[in-house]
Amino acid sequence: MERKYDLRPDLHQPKRIISVFFPPALEEQRYRGNLREVAQMLKSKHEDKYTLFNLSEKRHDISRLNPKVQDFGWPDLHAPPLDKICSICKAMETWLNSDPQHVVVLHCKGNKGKTGVIVAAYMHYSKISASSTRGGRTLGLSCAPCTPRYISYFSGLLSGTIKMNSNTLFLHHVLIPAIPNYEASGGYQPIRKIYQSMQLVYTSGIYSVPGPGPQKLCVTLEPALLLKGDVMVKCYHKQTCSSDRDVVFRVQFHTCTIHGAQLWFGKDELDEAWQDERFPFEASVEFVFSSGPEKMKGLETLRNSPAITVDYNISDPMVRWDSYENFNLRHEDSLEGTYGHQHSHPQPPTPSRHRSYWPGL
Repeated sequence: MERKYDLRPDLHQPKRIISVFFPPALEEQRYRGNLREVAQMLKSKHEDKYTLFNLSEKRHDISRLNPKVQDFGWPDLHAPPLDKICSICKAMETWLNSDPQHVVVLHCKGNKGKTGVIVAAYMHYSKISASSTRGGRTLGLSCAPCTPRYISYFSGLLSGTIKMNSNTLFLHHVLIPAIPNYEASGGYQPIRKIYQSMQLVYTSGIYSVPGPGPQKLCVTLEPALLLKGDVMVKCYHKQTCSSDRDVVFRVQFHTCTIHGAQLWFGKDELDEAWQDERFPFEASVEFVFSSGPEKMKGLETLRNSPAITVDYNISDPMVRWDSYENFNLRHEDSLEGTYGHQHSHPQPPTPSRHRSYWPGL
């Protein structure tokens, strides 16, 4: 069978950490064959001295082929939640310190940056690397802006250079750029979705921005939205002549790192937008917070032009569509019907899986 995987320790990572990467477009039958081959190689060389950390969607076949599996998956091309980075590093440390022959295998089917972000995080955690800038990009990986941001969060919290903010935060306004010609034929119909810990907590209406006009579009949340922990804001554009949508930008941040009432992200800090020529180079996304739900004073100017309309039709598929629903509950191979009526084997407990290193995470 043709080999379609990468199994080797990276030059930048500790020798007892092995990364196993499978291309995202790998055909399912070939993936299963390659997965069996990898499992045989690991058992032959390491016997029961390895544990596999699955960074992708859960799969029954991974559990069947490997003696010890811990699932820590998160969506492809996204940064892992901060508490998940903590849990993975603690579990890796526990396993590696319990026996000098133990090795960790990082499994990823999809974007290779997943293994890079965990290797970088563990190097900070174990004090192998003291540089707060050593992230996925310095490991030779191409990754979106969210990944180095979360590595910076993690290393900053470990070193104390980032002071934790445990105060409550209420989001009042989101200001995004108005891009009247986002489509070639003209038109811009943005919709915003806000996720907390990958759970959808807010969906805006569908805005319609006519021709040249204001540089900013203000989304006011009434009542203000209480946020805590990992937050993701995703902006879509509803295509004019179809039911499809385009991702305008995606941004992830953690509330414990926010100090002050305003938070800005430039184009080069926004996933998707950073490589999109349609997104203005000088544009930014701005968030306005306060410590309470009361309407903020002095912000009366944050109003949209009367020419901008909003459609609050909750039956629109764009409004109801949730790309992350049940991500942590399903098994990828169950979706294909292969193992849909079988149960996965019981998993060994994960040390400190739900424990966080910093209060409030």
